[in-house]
Amino acid sequence: MTEDKTPKIYRAKPTPGAKPAAATPTPTDKVREGQRIAKLLARAGIASRREIERMIEAGRIALDGNLVEHPSLLLKNLTGITVDGKPVAEPSPAKLYRFHKPNGYLTAERDFSGKKTIYDVLPADMERVMPIGRLDMNTEGLLLMTTDGEFKREMELPKNGIERSYRARTFGDISQNQLEELYRGITIDGMHYGPITANLERRTGRNQWIEMTLTEGKNREVRRVLEHFGLEVSRLIRTRYGPFVLGDLEKGEIEVVRQHDLVQFRKSLK
Repeated sequence: MTEDKTPKIYRAKPTPGAKPAAATPTPTDKVREGQRIAKLLARAGIASRREIERMIEAGRIALDGNLVEHPSLLLKNLTGITVDGKPVAEPSPAKLYRFHKPNGYLTAERDFSGKKTIYDVLPADMERVMPIGRLDMNTEGLLLMTTDGEFKREMELPKNGIERSYRARTFGDISQNQLEELYRGITIDGMHYGPITANLERRTGRNQWIEMTLTEGKNREVRRVLEHFGLEVSRLIRTRYGPFVLGDLEKGEIEVVRQHDLVQFRKSLK
């Protein structure tokens, strides 16, 4: 006969008249409180969520002196959080700026090859801001900048379908009928691009300006689509991102968006 090795469980007898003890909650019973530390730090403008995850892996973020081990840590606020040993302040209301990115600058905080970045253009006393999306080094025009990493993420999410408009100066042969085919989307070298609205603005010989509006903003999307038609792109300018326009901003100039306009726009995203 095989001996039953299951350990016997001894339980105390209930005290006469006592109320049954409440069951100890299991981890799955506990209500999740607070928000992920990566989300809170992104809202505070420290960095994007992805960059914060890398900072945690590098041991740069601590809570009450103890290194944070995972970006899923839930917190109600940023009390006791330090980054590189410096306390983190609670996030202030998000700010949004319109920046006219000049041609020839990378949309990056730093470049180890020595290329100039947009931060070489921004004022030295500027508060920490992050770009919403990117513009290629040789693309100029409207680049939105924000102090809030969560707002940056909202603006970049494809599901929100926020429109971006561009003007491209091109050389080659193209017709309006060809451009209108883009409204059905197009696949180039295995990459599918969603609907694009494109219009010929004006033409001089084989040179023309083309205006394009899209929502996906995939890497080098405008250039790839135009080059697919055999066009050479000599200049590319982003003129609009959502309801925010380049307007008459001079190259390298940055201007804050009115808080009322920002609040109204964020409400439209929900």
